[in-house]
Amino acid sequence: MTGNLNATGMWPRPPALPKPVFSDQRWLDAVFLHWRIPAAAAARFMPSSVEPDVFDGSSWVGLIGFRMEQAGLGTGPGIPYLGSFNEVNVRLYSREPDGTRGVVFLSLDATRLPVVLATRAAGIPYVWSQIRQWQPFPGGEGRQRASRAAGTAGSADPSAAGYSVRRFGAAGARSHFGVIPNLQSAAADPLSIFLTARYGMHGRFYGRSIYVPNTHHEWPLFNATVHRLSDGLVKAAGIGVEGPPESALYSPGVRTRFGRPRMLETTD
Repeated sequence: MTGNLNATGMWPRPPALPKPVFSDQRWLDAVFLHWRIPAAAAARFMPSSVEPDVFDGSSWVGLIGFRMEQAGLGTGPGIPYLGSFNEVNVRLYSREPDGTRGVVFLSLDATRLPVVLATRAAGIPYVWSQIRQWQPFPGGEGRQRASRAAGTAGSADPSAAGYSVRRFGAAGARSHFGVIPNLQSAAADPLSIFLTARYGMHGRFYGRSIYVPNTHHEWPLFNATVHRLSDGLVKAAGIGVEGPPESALYSPGVRTRFGRPRMLETTD
């Protein structure tokens, strides 16, 4: 698979990663679903000094599932057990006054309780959930590794890639979503690049706005058709959407590294 051959010249060059490297990770079998929303709906979730990033006159909310593999500290090896797990997040798209783009996470569901507790202590909105990856997509980089991992479940359709989420607790939100990737159709359009060429996250840390940078090669990204969708996570995050997503994408994955965070100067 060659990914975005037609995106040459469109994919932004990753910025230099501020040292030291804090984490090295692999994100595999990624499913991206996105809906168009008003910028005002996204603005209330933005940290101070950050505004919604807009494409085609709209903000966007994403539901993204993937398999985290071999996450480690610094440039060292992946942490056994804790460094590999399924994750599903709901996110918005952000922009600083100088043009620096990022994402704002409304929620991040993960299957490892120690990871959830540690990241919540740092202000990242992780939620402990049961997440099952459907049978890893044939040809996806995570197929062999994920098939041996705990929490992997079979899918009724071997051509589909997807995730099922259930938050713990009787009233916990649930989600069941997946796509059928088209590996003959590389996603090189401007919207797909806008949604996936993100090199950092904006958030809050002890009341201050923060930017955590990362870097990776361009996603090998493919168009996909929604196969199943029954989602409560976007609504639970405080965003209302209607109808099918306007964008559905699949990627076998990338390797990424996170660098030194920086505090944002307030513009209030």
